Amino acid sequence: MKGIVEGFEEGYCIIEVDGRSTNVPMSQVDSAVKTCDVVDWDGKKWVANRKETETRIKEIKSLMKDVWED
Repeated sequence: MKGIVEGFEEGYCIIEVDGRSTNVPMSQVDSAVKTCDVVDWDGKKWVANRKETETRIKEIKSLMKDVWED
């Protein structure tokens, strides 16, 4: 299962999975996870997928560049 971290709030990590936001207890999230990370469920915890996160960031930057170019 794959998700995207939307943020952190009151002991929870908010993860979007299949278009729905879910509050996940921090005990189920690896301590290295940051906002905007693509995360994978490894059966015990949500862990950052650095390769997919980098790809996602590049795609977003490219889209933003296209929007703001004259």
